[in-house]
Formats: sequence, C-alpha cells, structure tokens
Amino acid sequence: MTENLQSQEEMDIKQRFGKIIDWFSVNMPVAETELLYTDPFGLLVAVILSAQCTDKRVNMIAPKLLAAFSTAEAMAATTPEVVFEYIRSISYPNNKAKHLVGMAQKLMSDFNGVMPDDVDLLQTLPGVGRKTANVVLSVIFDKPAMAVDTHVFRISERLGLTTGSKNPLQTERELMKYIPAELIPKAHHWLILHGRYICLARKPKCAECGLKDWCRYYSIHN
Repeated sequence: MTENLQSQEEMDIKQRFGKIIDWFSVNMPVAETELLYTDPFGLLVAVILSAQCTDKRVNMIAPKLLAAFSTAEAMAATTPEVVFEYIRSISYPNNKAKHLVGMAQKLMSDFNGVMPDDVDLLQTLPGVGRKTANVVLSVIFDKPAMAVDTHVFRISERLGLTTGSKNPLQTERELMKYIPAELIPKAHHWLILHGRYICLARKPKCAECGLKDWCRYYSIHN
C-alpha cells in the first residue's frame, strides 16, 4: 500500500512538472536575467550587488562601477572604500564593497582572472554563495545549475513543485530531479520572473495567472 501511494505521488508530481514546464515553454519561450552585463566578470559583480536588492537598482549602479573597474585586475587594485562610493545607495554597501574587492583579488590570485566554471570553486570567492555561483554557471556557462532565490523558493512551494522544503538546497535538488537538464537554466528564470510579476509574495495575481489549473496554492485558496 505504501509503495503504491509513493508511486502515485511520484506520478502526480511528474505530471505537475510536465504541465507547468509545457505552459512556460509556450508562454515564456524567452526567459533571461534582467541584470545588465557584458561579460562574466560584469555578471558576477551584478549578482553580488543584487543580494537583498532589486535588479532595477543594480542596473542603475553597476554600469558606473564597471566603467571604472571593468576587469578583475582593475577592481583588485582598488580598495573597498573607493568601491563604496560607487555603490553607497545600494543595500549593505560596506559588506558588498569588501566582497567585490576581495572577489576580484582572489579571482586574480587563484584563477588568473578567469572565471571558474565549477560551483565549489566559485564559492571560494568572497561574496559568492551557492545561489550566486549557480547563477553564473547557468547564465554564463549554460550549465544545468538551479539558483534558488526567494522567488524560486516561494513559487516552487506555491505551485506544488516542492512540498515543505526547508531550505534553498532542498528546493534546488527537488527541481533538478524533475526538470530536464537542458531546461534548467531557463527554468530558473521562468520561476523568478513569474514570482517577480505575477505570483507576488504578499498578493499573488491569481486572476492573471495561466498556471492556476496546476497550482496547489490556488486550489487551496480558491
């Protein structure tokens, strides 16, 4: 009986993933980061700045910073105090200034200024956690890496793609289990953009949502 129940649950979750993936594939065929960047270093700088901050704000600040320090070598040669003046209007500017300079210095000393394409190596850089590393891997290297931010964590639970996930790593593993590897870089942006514009944290726009037929949150609250 238990095995049959587990088998049914497995089939149900696969069907849910399939329906949601199909909907996104048709309705959001192009899904990309909204952060502005021109090269791997620029993206990493932008992602570090984006912690606890909107992409819109980052896109206002990062270009001026990168115009002054366009490479890891240039940023490694400056100080957190100088970087702070460029990013002072962003959230947590002191910590981020230290992280950016430290990241650039380690990128130069350990990797000759070349962005590593490995999740563990990326996380050796100051200011780079697993989420940031996965963003770089998926966006720059098109690797099947699922970055889980607050949007992805929330949307996965609401849609029923995950159930009672306790942390981002658990969510990441569940999503990786059922989303085809070649779609994972795009699926990351599907979930982020859906959370940013439709499935809002405080008041989701269920009436505008094309996923409500397969959404666990909608079935419970409507």
